[in-house]
Amino acid sequence: MGLSLNHYLVLGAILFCIGLYGALAKRNAVAVLMGIEIMLNAVNITMVAFSFFNKALPYATYLTGQIFAIFIITVAAAEAAVALAMIIAIYRKRNTVDVGEIDIMKW
Repeated sequence: MGLSLNHYLVLGAILFCIGLYGALAKRNAVAVLMGIEIMLNAVNITMVAFSFFNKALPYATYLTGQIFAIFIITVAAAEAAVALAMIIAIYRKRNTVDVGEIDIMKW
């Protein structure tokens, strides 16, 4: 018995829910970023699974999910680098990474 599309979709849904919980329930900015990264990886899993199990299209379109996954990984890496730089700058100024106490935009 092999793995079907449903197995990958359930895995992606579980990972997305874990990431959503991490992004919404945690107060630490680094934990929020980790939750967002988990959500992006869940989307990558579902996109690659859909492209792998889609046999109705010609061969050239099999790689669509993988190409989108590479773009998502690239955007996630850039987002993580910029967000971590912002968190370090905020920590140096405020001495906290608690998202409830970060109110730099307030007067």
